[in-house]
Amino acid sequence: MRVIAGTAGGRTLVAPRSRATRPITDLVKESLFGTLGERVPGARFLDLYAGSGAVGIEALSRGAAACTFVERGREALVALRRNLEATGLAADAVVRPTDVTAFLAAAGRERFDLVMVDPPFADHAILAPLQALQSLLAPGAMVVVRTFWRTAVPAPEDLAVVRQRRFGETMLTFLASPQPEGEAAGERNPSAGGER
Repeated sequence: MRVIAGTAGGRTLVAPRSRATRPITDLVKESLFGTLGERVPGARFLDLYAGSGAVGIEALSRGAAACTFVERGREALVALRRNLEATGLAADAVVRPTDVTAFLAAAGRERFDLVMVDPPFADHAILAPLQALQSLLAPGAMVVVRTFWRTAVPAPEDLAVVRQRRFGETMLTFLASPQPEGEAAGERNPSAGGER
C-alpha cells in the first residue's frame, strides 16, 4: 500500500498481518478520492473501522484539516500509528482505540464533513452505524460505505445514496446528507469551519 497523492504522496504504508483487515487497493482509493474531489481539502474526516489508516491518511495527505481514526484491532492500531508517524501526519490525527459502536454512542459535539465506513465484509449490520452517525454529520456531509458488492446498503432517512462504484467484490456507496438551504449542490457550508 502507498499514499497516492498530496504531501505524503508515494510513501509506503504498512498493513497489519491479521486477515481481519482488508487493505484497500490503489484503484479503489483513487476512485474514492476522485469522486470526493474538492470536498477533501479542509474537511474534517472520520475513518471508521480504520484498519491501517490508509483512507484517512490519504485524506490528510490531500489537505484534510483533521482525521479521527476509529479502530479496535491491536495489530491494526500498531500499523496505523506507524503509518501516521512515517507520513508525518500524526499532528492532524486523533486515534480512538475502541469499537465503532462504542465510539458513536459516546461521541460528543464534533461534526464531520466526510466519513468512511469500512466494516468487515461479514458484518451486514450497516444501518445501525449509519443511523448513529446522524448527529455527527455537518450540513452537506458525505458518507462512503465500503462493502462486499452483494451487501445492500440501507440509507437512513437523512442520507441519500448518490452514487455506487463496483470494483470486483468491492462496492463503494456514496451517501449525502441534505445541503443547507440556499447552498448549491456540491458546495461546502461556509460555516463548516476549517474543514478532512
